Amino acid sequence: MKQGKTLVDLGRELERQRLSRKDFVADTRSLDFVTEDGESAIKVNVGGKPQSFGVKDFAHQQIATRLQIPYCYYQKMQTLSPTLLDNNVNVWFQQTPERRLLRVMDGKVRAFLSDRYRRLDHLELCAAVLPVIEDMKGASIESCEVTESHMYLKVINKRMKAEVAVGDVVQAGFCISNSEIGMGSLRGEPLIYRLVCKNGLIVKDYAKKKCHVGRQVEGEDEAYEIYSDETLAQDDRAFL
Repeated sequence: MKQGKTLVDLGRELERQRLSRKDFVADTRSLDFVTEDGESAIKVNVGGKPQSFGVKDFAHQQIATRLQIPYCYYQKMQTLSPTLLDNNVNVWFQQTPERRLLRVMDGKVRAFLSDRYRRLDHLELCAAVLPVIEDMKGASIESCEVTESHMYLKVINKRMKAEVAVGDVVQAGFCISNSEIGMGSLRGEPLIYRLVCKNGLIVKDYAKKKCHVGRQVEGEDEAYEIYSDETLAQDDRAFL
């Protein structure tokens, strides 16, 4: 089983991300897409203050998909004709207006999502589940990792085991995974861990998941940063 980070390193990285992440809701007509030297940025006025954010690869894919621009052609324009790309994106931002959620981290747009996207984030997830895992007798976190697209925790309970064949011992466990950028739901899935090969089998038939879909954020004419919604937060805590 892939080891990934230590739990301490995971916690440090999630705390760092918490301080760096921001979420904005904006009408696409208020956005200006600009590409220079092969790097694109989205410019937007937030509360009357102009701000500019770089665009990560997955956000580029989401923008292309939303505007129905084939991604291979999108990349070709970005490399060979950035002005053409900017014109394409900005024209469709104006002609097909909608409000979108921009998830920003480290000064770059990491996701371009519906304004109905529900933020179920890694740090809050860990804050809910780690104390439960700590109280489980025999449970240990065998692997954890956070990437640009996902976070996962793989937990094994060494007291819950059986020999399913001669010399083939398995232990019970579960895997928790989540994406903050629209690449999957928050999932909790049973895991069977084979000691003989150090691999885990995820039992998807018994998975529990929660999709990142919520109510639409109340509208405003200009872009604005969004913070926690206490009603949603209470529901999220109950689910976690």
